[in-house]
Amino acid sequence: MSEPATGRPIVHETLPHRVLVGPGARHAIPEETERLGVRRVLVVATGSARTAADELARALGPRLAARFDGPVVHTPVAVTAEAMELLRDRAADSVVAIGGGSAIGLAKALAVRAGLPQIAVPTTYAGSEVTPVLGETEGGVKTTRRDPAIAPGTVVYDPELTWTMPPGLTRTSALNALAHAVEALWAPDATVVSDALATEAADGILTALPEVLADPSGPAGRARLQQAAWLAGGCLAQTRMGLHHQLAHALGGTFDLPHAELHALLLAHVLAYNLPAAPKAAARLERITGGDPVTVIGELARGHTGPTTLGALGVPRDGLRAIAERIAAQPYPNPRTLQVDALVRLLDEAW
Repeated sequence: MSEPATGRPIVHETLPHRVLVGPGARHAIPEETERLGVRRVLVVATGSARTAADELARALGPRLAARFDGPVVHTPVAVTAEAMELLRDRAADSVVAIGGGSAIGLAKALAVRAGLPQIAVPTTYAGSEVTPVLGETEGGVKTTRRDPAIAPGTVVYDPELTWTMPPGLTRTSALNALAHAVEALWAPDATVVSDALATEAADGILTALPEVLADPSGPAGRARLQQAAWLAGGCLAQTRMGLHHQLAHALGGTFDLPHAELHALLLAHVLAYNLPAAPKAAARLERITGGDPVTVIGELARGHTGPTTLGALGVPRDGLRAIAERIAAQPYPNPRTLQVDALVRLLDEAW
């Protein structure tokens, strides 16, 4: 936890979420729309959640106003405009997102533009469902904004929706969630609450992820991993993120990279860069991992059968310095000073 400067308190704010959690929790969504008093629901779904979205559409019955199955990673504003046109054409008065971070990001963008209530039903470990943060991409540049109006009012955590996640997505999505917890541990506005959330989230993810990878259909491991990711998302909601998220935003927006794989491969490199300047975070992570966090988390990331380097993701090596210069020019708060040459070395190692 950071110490506030004299006369300048650290502010802790808790968003007014309503959370439904447990196996089968998704079946309560129609009842939840009734509680909200909405009558025309726009369902936003990623392709990976098509079966669950079909089930939800049937359950909503006449309350289903329309369905949009075209969310795109990094929430391009052009796609949001297309979905907004559908929302207005069908006179939707609410949005339900079901799927990964692409669906939840698009639903946030729609709901905040139209001033509508939203329900988020995550099927991965993205964490954005409990945050007031929206990242949008236009012209190859990803920008983020924070506003309490962006956060979904209801979140539904049903571990049954994660049972069919492929091992690769399970690994990278969980490491994406872990990054939220890790950065909260060195955030300048950390509090005892965010420290507690981050510590439990990191412990849960690093304990449950190997178990789930060994037995992907095991309900106990899936439930713990989902709940740990929920806590990690709470960290993202309460603290300011640093170098890891800035790198992911800059690289992802510029080169249109897959979100979870990018977070997964970057995390160990950012840990190696920052932990010498963040001794309290290092001590907590060492207790959780029982060793060197960089080694433990790096091995988990390298176990992915898909791309594990920036080069494998298609990032041009000659574009790394421009990313480093952009980050150093407008740095997120970070425990270690961001210098261009050091950032280029970090990126080159990740490449």
